[in-house]
Amino acid sequence: MAGKRQWIGTRIEKPAPADNLEKQAIIAACEAFIRDILKPRFLPEIRPTEWNYVVDIRGSWAGNRYRFMQRYRSGFEDNRGEEFDAPFARIDRMGPDRFDIYWMRHTGKWWRLHSGGDACRGAANPRN
Repeated sequence: MAGKRQWIGTRIEKPAPADNLEKQAIIAACEAFIRDILKPRFLPEIRPTEWNYVVDIRGSWAGNRYRFMQRYRSGFEDNRGEEFDAPFARIDRMGPDRFDIYWMRHTGKWWRLHSGGDACRGAANPRN
């Protein structure tokens, strides 16, 4: 006789709050990454087109997450010059020195690329 089926939910860990000192350190590191890596590689110059085109790459702290965003400007005739932000990646602070990394899929859903949970921490980290 078959046993009863039972649904077992999975617990999704929420981002942990950071104190102001750690938050400022995260923001400074992310801004340096944008300035030194992302902008030179992906936005060396602004190239206007007849479509939406990228004019800036920046970051923003939202809740317990830091989002990386592209700033677009419209080149369409009916709304030329209007701008909007589109997030493309984010980091969630899961605890001290623990981060989950996500990227925005074309579907508009966040997709986790890396989990900063204890089981995933590298051997190079002396706090394992």
